[in-house]
Amino acid sequence: MNPLWKSRDLTIEAEVPSTVEGQWPPLIGKILAARGFAASPEVEKLLFPKLADLKDPLLLKGMSQALERLGRAYLNKEKICIYADFDLDGTSGLALLKTGMVALGFPEVLHYQPKRLSEGYGFHVAAVEELHKQGVSVIITVDVGITAHAAVNRAKELGVDVILTDHHLPADTIPNAYVVVNPNQGDCPSEMGYLCGAGVAFYLLRGLKRYFQDHEQLPKNNWDLKEVLDYFTIGTLTDMVPLVDDNRVLVKHGLVKLAETKKAGLRALLEELDLVDRPLTSQDVAIRFAPKLNALSRMESGVLPIDIFLLDDAAKARNMVREVMKNNSTRVQLQNDAEIEAQALLKEWPHQDFVFVASKTFHRGVVGLIATKLTQVYNKPAFVGSVGDDGMIVGSARLPQGQEACLVEAMSSAQDFLSRFGGHSAAAGFEIAETRVAHFIEKLSGHFSDLREKPKPLEIFYDVEAKLSEVGAPLMKWYDFVGPFGTGFAIPLIHFSNIQILSKRELKGGHLRLRIADPDGRSSSEALLFTPTPRQLDTLQNVPGFYHILGELQWNYYAGQKTVQILIRDLKVAST
Repeated sequence: MNPLWKSRDLTIEAEVPSTVEGQWPPLIGKILAARGFAASPEVEKLLFPKLADLKDPLLLKGMSQALERLGRAYLNKEKICIYADFDLDGTSGLALLKTGMVALGFPEVLHYQPKRLSEGYGFHVAAVEELHKQGVSVIITVDVGITAHAAVNRAKELGVDVILTDHHLPADTIPNAYVVVNPNQGDCPSEMGYLCGAGVAFYLLRGLKRYFQDHEQLPKNNWDLKEVLDYFTIGTLTDMVPLVDDNRVLVKHGLVKLAETKKAGLRALLEELDLVDRPLTSQDVAIRFAPKLNALSRMESGVLPIDIFLLDDAAKARNMVREVMKNNSTRVQLQNDAEIEAQALLKEWPHQDFVFVASKTFHRGVVGLIATKLTQVYNKPAFVGSVGDDGMIVGSARLPQGQEACLVEAMSSAQDFLSRFGGHSAAAGFEIAETRVAHFIEKLSGHFSDLREKPKPLEIFYDVEAKLSEVGAPLMKWYDFVGPFGTGFAIPLIHFSNIQILSKRELKGGHLRLRIADPDGRSSSEALLFTPTPRQLDTLQNVPGFYHILGELQWNYYAGQKTVQILIRDLKVAST
């Protein structure tokens, strides 16, 4: 089905805030108007977010109790362990919380993360028992635990206090921890449900620093919380939580801190990716920087993301980053091989509303990436699994961009056949015995068939219409300033009409580089089309020719040069 392109409502005009010197390009005002920013105070708050306006950490339910317990742990010289999820959100929260607690003077702060492949997601009973044997009396969870009743109950039996920090939605009951700090528990008054796991950990650290300042028995120092804004930014951007309110303030400042970070591991990776000596965007972090780190936990090849985060030796960092890049190359190869095999296995796939594929050759660490690729190829929900020697399939599910459905609801319709499942509407995980796959597919077929009875057209909303002649370095200076862009404040999408596509060239990975120009040929630009769908490839059979294009603006850094290019989201042949 071809998506419908729709313009946002442009019934209002954005005003230039009085604090901005000079006049911005008209296109910037139109973009802000399309987003509903009309009055100068609103625009000023968007462009100049202040750290002084952040919400009080004590607004989070349970925060006071958590701070009191940690203060007591400090005075009693108790052994504390930070137990964090293995993804980059959990890892970022672990890194910032451990760094901050050590800086505040806590004498013994351990950390623990379950292995993605061998242990799996969650707060595990076995880990609690092992930490108790090591003398841990306080466990702080980060980005995990809100449904972990068994592990929390075991900790209580052993006399270990659990300070449970998380951001995921709770089930009907909340674990009986010493205290729970989660903005998404129903009666939390903070209105900070947009925080990711690292964000909740950051607010715990903010509260802890203030608690130390306010209590005479506790030590005082001038350590600055800005020192861990780079960690906060990585966690927030990779977990794709909304860039609104405090998240936007902190990420805006955090991108600056990350660009100038002195942390050896992060710096070495930025240098390796040629992301130094220039401003960083949210897309630099989410698309280029973070996947290299994510590959470490996916592959479990020795080096883990937390090792990069906490490294303070520049020479070791360079060697470790070489391992990172080597590990990422292995991940890319495994992913490419699996994608080819998956598409071959799906050639005779009989169901029209979704795809399911599983294989013993699929590495468990890349099934989510394969599922994402299949949604792009088939424009259908994709379920991809790795078959273990024990006959169990561990898999991931993804929803095509813009499609209105819920993977968790889909799997709930087949929960009798699943060993476990969970996640979000557009990204989820599951585990199932190979012998039950046929029943699972039958249930999914019925679920998606029912949805098809009430089809909703795929709609893409763009912000403004523009000409290529309006796009250039002066515009991009303001464009970057309006950022950061991400979930909740999407990258502006621009409609270019009757654009000439003069040429196309295939790049490694099947991506396309296009040369485009305005209808009169006076203004031209480079454009990229990543992972074109079969429909888009068919549409481009008319090159050279005239097209309507939906695209994002971005900088292209190459051979020391900085130029503007268009990242194409969709295109249609212009009617003659």
